[in-house]
Amino acid sequence: MFNTVTIVGVGLISGSFALALKDHGLAKKVIGVSRSGNSAKRALELGIIDEIGTIEEAVPVSDLIYVAIPVDATIPVMQQIMNLVKAPQIVVDAGSTKAALCASMATHPQRSRFVATHPMWGTEFSGPEAAVHKAFAGRACVICEKEKSDQEAVKVIENVYETIGMRMVYMGAEAHDVHAAYISHISHITSFALANTVLEKEKEEDAIFQLAGGGFESTVRLAKSSASMWVPIFQQNKEHVLDVLNEHISQLRKFKACLEKDNYEYMEELIENANKIRKILH
Repeated sequence: MFNTVTIVGVGLISGSFALALKDHGLAKKVIGVSRSGNSAKRALELGIIDEIGTIEEAVPVSDLIYVAIPVDATIPVMQQIMNLVKAPQIVVDAGSTKAALCASMATHPQRSRFVATHPMWGTEFSGPEAAVHKAFAGRACVICEKEKSDQEAVKVIENVYETIGMRMVYMGAEAHDVHAAYISHISHITSFALANTVLEKEKEEDAIFQLAGGGFESTVRLAKSSASMWVPIFQQNKEHVLDVLNEHISQLRKFKACLEKDNYEYMEELIENANKIRKILH
């Protein structure tokens, strides 16, 4: 058990992580650090955190510092945090991109105190109100550059994630960003684009509301996600996102060509090939 944990950012991921720590008896006290005073106060009211503090106040007294903020703010904030820590303190991030952050940490004197992670869970909602219990159970958590972190620190973090129900996956930071582009980032771009398509073509809001079925709702759900979170992710992972986006556009063109040329035999092949995903995601 940690005596004191600081969560930097008091939103969906960090808030749910704090709740998980409390649910499993892993933290005696949780301090919340946020740029938004309202978010911190709300997190305190909801019982997600026990105190509100600043980085300068909270980091020196914390056993674990958990950073879950938009990726464009993560690097400067992490530098600030790492300048304040020493063994046996552990710093963990939960960002959706890893290469830029890990590169920025590479030469820091306290690099071994940092464990780069990405719990593969999230919803379209944000803020402390979005935090939920049992959020991470049954999900994967990626740990990047494990070999660059202190072995005991890694074991501690592995134990934490496993205790709250996650399974560990290990890879390099660059490999993580490639896979995240294909598995997560393209899903969000597709959802944003589909929502814009429908909003552009369907001018009657009542029709969208009344006729939208489960398929549309599940596909466009991610379009509710925050721009302030996702634009920096796309920016940091630009090259890999462009690669997957080009492939996605190519696939869309195949379906378009099938309709234009009445080639429904090939369309059937495309759909049957897509059905192979059932064997992977059962």
